[in-house]
Amino acid sequence: MTRMISPDISTWPDADVALVGGVCSDSDCGAAVFPIQELCPRCSKDTVEQTTFPRTGTLIAWTTQGFLPGAPYLGDETRDTFTPFGVGLVQLGDVIRIEGRLTENDPEKLEFGAAVEVTTVPLGHDDDGEEVVTFAFQPVGA
Repeated sequence: MTRMISPDISTWPDADVALVGGVCSDSDCGAAVFPIQELCPRCSKDTVEQTTFPRTGTLIAWTTQGFLPGAPYLGDETRDTFTPFGVGLVQLGDVIRIEGRLTENDPEKLEFGAAVEVTTVPLGHDDDGEEVVTFAFQPVGA
């Protein structure tokens, strides 16, 4: 079996996976939030409604994670087997900016303003041996 790291953050296992979050329905606010939460982070009202964000976006900023993340990281890597991975800030449409893993980790291949889309990547295994996947952003057309 395979499962998403958190079942409420995406449309996985849809083939064209998209991220799920919230948008404040208060007409004076309209803040977007990921992942969804009960109260709006801007106006503190309980008017956050679930929404599916655009699948494609623009890479605004990025870096490379060059060290093994600490607990509660679910990856199967050890210090000896860890491979650095890209992390980026992605603008999804004109709705929200989301930080996430990138499928590319080579700085020579990452460009500010590049078009990216949501996908999934294996993360590791949970305590029951079940494979865990997470969302990531890949170059459009990859």
